[in-house]
Amino acid sequence: MERSHSTRRLRDLRQQCTRALVTKTITDHEARRSVPASPITGVSGMSNPRKDFDVKQILRIRWRWFGHPTSPPSPGNQPSGDLFNSSSSSGGSSRGTGGSSSGGDQPSLGGCSNSNAAAGASSSNGNSSTNINNNRKFGDSGPNSGHSAAAAAVVVASACPRSMSQQECRSSPPAPWVFPAHSRSSESLEPLLQQQQQKQKQQQQQQSTRIKDAPAPGDEENNNNVESDSSSCRTSNSSATLSSCASMEPCVSDEHFQAHSHAEHTFRRMEAYLRTRKLCDVVLLAGDRRIPAHRLVLSSVSDYFAAMFTSDVREAKQEEIKMEGVDPDALWVLVQYAYTGRLELREDTIESLLSAACLLQLSAVVQACCSYLMKQLHPSNCLGIRSFADAQGCLDLHKVAHNYTMEHFMEVMRHQEFLLLPTCEVEKLLASDDMNVPEEETVVTALLSWVRHDAPSRQSQLPALLAHIRLPLLKPQFLADMEANPLLRDSVECQRLVMEAMKYHLLPERRPLLQSPRTRPRKATVGALFAVGGMDATKGATSIEQYCLRRDTWRQVAVMSGRRLQFGVAVLDDRLYVVGGRDGLKTLNTVECYNPRSKSWSVMPPMSTHRHGLGVAVLEGPMYAVGGHDGWSYLSTVERWDPQARQWSFVASMATPRSTVGVAVLNSKLYAVGGRDGSSCLKSVECFDPHTNKWSSCAPMSKRRGGVGVATWNGFLYAIGGHDAPASSLASRLSDCVERYDPKTDMWTAVAPMSLSRDAVGVCLLGDRLYAVGGYDGQVYLNTVEAYDPQTNEWTQVAPLCLGRAGACVVAVKL
Repeated sequence: MERSHSTRRLRDLRQQCTRALVTKTITDHEARRSVPASPITGVSGMSNPRKDFDVKQILRIRWRWFGHPTSPPSPGNQPSGDLFNSSSSSGGSSRGTGGSSSGGDQPSLGGCSNSNAAAGASSSNGNSSTNINNNRKFGDSGPNSGHSAAAAAVVVASACPRSMSQQECRSSPPAPWVFPAHSRSSESLEPLLQQQQQKQKQQQQQQSTRIKDAPAPGDEENNNNVESDSSSCRTSNSSATLSSCASMEPCVSDEHFQAHSHAEHTFRRMEAYLRTRKLCDVVLLAGDRRIPAHRLVLSSVSDYFAAMFTSDVREAKQEEIKMEGVDPDALWVLVQYAYTGRLELREDTIESLLSAACLLQLSAVVQACCSYLMKQLHPSNCLGIRSFADAQGCLDLHKVAHNYTMEHFMEVMRHQEFLLLPTCEVEKLLASDDMNVPEEETVVTALLSWVRHDAPSRQSQLPALLAHIRLPLLKPQFLADMEANPLLRDSVECQRLVMEAMKYHLLPERRPLLQSPRTRPRKATVGALFAVGGMDATKGATSIEQYCLRRDTWRQVAVMSGRRLQFGVAVLDDRLYVVGGRDGLKTLNTVECYNPRSKSWSVMPPMSTHRHGLGVAVLEGPMYAVGGHDGWSYLSTVERWDPQARQWSFVASMATPRSTVGVAVLNSKLYAVGGRDGSSCLKSVECFDPHTNKWSSCAPMSKRRGGVGVATWNGFLYAIGGHDAPASSLASRLSDCVERYDPKTDMWTAVAPMSLSRDAVGVCLLGDRLYAVGGYDGQVYLNTVEAYDPQTNEWTQVAPLCLGRAGACVVAVKL
């Protein structure tokens, strides 16, 4: 009885809901016919008469409203009877417009509350969605059924029909709906349930799509899925409720547009206006030519025109402006450049173009013209470009042209431009130390050629120009020929300069008193400095670096055939002789010869004795190998190499064995300075006279020095750097001290010290300066290089080595 009573109640409620649906649908269709056209879509709400209300639409709406999965009734709303077990779980959450259900009456967003109810299997048309709980049974299926229990589903009506009032919706009892077992068997429900689950998934996807893209009202195809009423309220199987609004405005983000070729197209249009002389507001007058233009364009490109047109000057208001000192063709080319940004550089117009660009302050054009002229430099035109750059104030071009002239002076002096130079320009060239000439005689020849080109007017300028020639550095034979030259013979000042140079050669002991700018050699005439081998971070450098005084740069030029440490190097016939040393395992007696011009190596006859830590020097032709260590003992013996006989021979031995000794030649004598004798560092000095084959003692230094570097200049012997440590001590006291020996007084004098202490430093004279190269400061192998000027008694830093090294042999070679 209770089951039949529940069935009747379910049937009555279904009929009531169906009537409400029909009434609502008819009301909505009538409302749509009267709805005016949408302001968004422009489609009228009037529907097609052939698509009026029908049964399928009712079923579709009914399925949408009643087909949402919900949770079973909460304990507060659970109906009486045995339709639900008291222990059943609340599996899902009731989904409505306002959030999850709490079991009681709760108003939804649209003013309806969610009522929980239990329902049976879905209707036979298949359009209603059901939620099946396989863990609960509804009852027996009847005696005629072949199954033990009928399939059932629980449906929760989560939204009331909109034709019902809120009061009616809240007063509806949560009665369960149970369908008879014969309406659908459990076998036939399985595929239907799967189909309904798929439809639910599709419905969820469609619902998400509708949330993102809400269609406009009046769309006939979407009327079955989306309600047009802005106050509609419904629940779905999603967690959010969509309240569609017929007057929804589209959401558009801000956008920015950039035309890629806007400037190019704009200037192209302005160029067309220039060609057709449209909108031109100024005319430039250059010579007989009238050039129309636009003030705005000229001002935007040229600082000259910008200052003219934007300042309170007379030209700012004139329609015609006269351009003085400007080539008309060059001005027209630059005006076109202002519109197009293009320029043709030609050799015949480059100078007038550069001159006009400098006047109009077109920096980009000036730079382009200067770069073009730099590429066109040649010994025949470099002097003209140099003068033109100086007149226009183009400093970079002037510097490049001047350096090119200095580098190629040997070729420049043979061309017409040199012979046509004014006196002031010739004087600047002769005074430069950077002139690349092999010897000073070349400069004298160039000067006399310039004078002869116009002797009547230039001979009077000869004494002033001859003062810039390094006459004391000329060969004596060349000086004697100059004295008889007709151009110099009649000039008292010229004869005085020649006599000064002769005294420099005849009285070498007075040279320290005859120092002047004319005794300072040009950088190119002193040759190049070579730093050979030494100890580096890899425990033995084999590379050879060359120093260019004019460029103040070091570069690697060669590599020795093998590793050598504590060897000696001397220059003989402009070749480098690498003598003795050790390779890390044994002491060597081999000799190699390097030709810097051909960059080739050759093997020479070996010494009679194996030596490392020796000193090597050339005295009046032969080469001497002094002292050293043979791997067993410190040596006092000396060997001499005869380049004519190509053999080694022994000469007189020193009084004291010396290793790491410094050797130099001064006043036709060979000096052995400092070193180590096995017990301590030495401060004693010995001197060898090749004519008597004897060694004699000299005044000792003020400090003991091993690994000392020595060199000579202007009759003085210099001892630089080194270390002072007894043989029993591992800690060396490094020295930055520099001493000078005067053979006339047999005395040592301290001079300016180096900027830092250097042991095993390489020292050599290049020009009129002494160079201290590399060394060891107690922590690292140094790549720094210092130059000492004896005239000013000052040290200055020069370009560093490419590789830090100590014990490198440094020599100067005339190239």
